[in-house]
Amino acid sequence: MPTLRKRIRRGARQRGGVWRYPLTRLYEEVAYIAYHFHWSHAQIFEFEHRERQQWVNEIAKINHNLNEQSNDDR
Repeated sequence: MPTLRKRIRRGARQRGGVWRYPLTRLYEEVAYIAYHFHWSHAQIFEFEHRERQQWVNEIAKINHNLNEQSNDDR
């Protein structure tokens, strides 16, 4: 069976990645993770886009919780 027909039979696959992702945003995420976890930029660049964003979200949660605790202590 021709390759094109195999692709059609399998259906559309979800595309992902960093296609057209703003380069400035990518550097912000890498810097944010490196600053908080002290991982090298090479380690962080090895992450898949979604995994890197998940780490950014986790750090943001940590910072949010720390800020809430700080405000409660006042």
